[in-house]
Amino acid sequence: MNKTIAFAAVAAFVAAPLSAQRNFDDVEITAEEVAPGIAVLFGAGGNIGVSHGEDGTVLIDDQFAPLTGQIEAAVAGLGADPVGYVINTHWHGDHTGGNENLGKKGALIFAHDNVRIRLAEGSTGERAVPPAPKEALPVVTYDQGVTLHLNGYRTDVMFVGGGHTDGDSVVFWHGANVVHMGDLYFNIPGFPFIDTESGGNVIDAMNSLDAVIRMIDTDTKVIPGHGPMSNKAELVAYRAMVGQAVERVRALQDEGMTLEQAVAAKPLAGFDRGEGFIDADGFATAIYRSLDARAD
Repeated sequence: MNKTIAFAAVAAFVAAPLSAQRNFDDVEITAEEVAPGIAVLFGAGGNIGVSHGEDGTVLIDDQFAPLTGQIEAAVAGLGADPVGYVINTHWHGDHTGGNENLGKKGALIFAHDNVRIRLAEGSTGERAVPPAPKEALPVVTYDQGVTLHLNGYRTDVMFVGGGHTDGDSVVFWHGANVVHMGDLYFNIPGFPFIDTESGGNVIDAMNSLDAVIRMIDTDTKVIPGHGPMSNKAELVAYRAMVGQAVERVRALQDEGMTLEQAVAAKPLAGFDRGEGFIDADGFATAIYRSLDARAD
């Protein structure tokens, strides 16, 4: 899956309410094996991790509800059993939209405590999200994490501080040396999406990225929340970009600029990020609000 296609899929989610987004009939779910018994599925929405083997099939995220059939077909194409477990990296609908369908079929859903809370409550505003039905809610929740011993791997599901939202999990398969980052890592054009309305904060995001970078090595295969497969070097570069952006906005805030003045000063000019659904002004706004939240 190339970065342009991934950007289009994310932009469709952000630009409109879920019910009005798009016709999913033309979406193709493609699979890429990244280690024995571990694959990533690309489609519309967040990248799906798959662990499969004698102990069952685990999905990391499940994209949009209309895609469940195609996702199940792609899982079968891997030679895997039907989905028995789902782990949500966070609560956004392009990562949890298939929960209800899979939950009704008996899949056991795992997620951070805040994911269940936000799904159960829904949200209001420009992109209002109704409360999720019972079948879509995580059944097993955790504060710091949970470890699964399935398909020959120790799989650590970890909350390392959040940042994209207040409920982000990363998933690391020991032995396979594969990590799924969720939306803490966008490997697509444009700037990171820090959902401050869902408890996201760029300082937490940097700390979470640092935590993952410390635990992986140059051979680790990195599954981003959106975009093609990646590696430690690219993740380190992404973290450095975020840090540089924060320092530029912090400097303007320290000068006493308001949010509007800081954004108008174009602090992120010169970053070569291409055109994405989060532009420089949007990221600068999220950074300013994140720093404000830390100052309170």
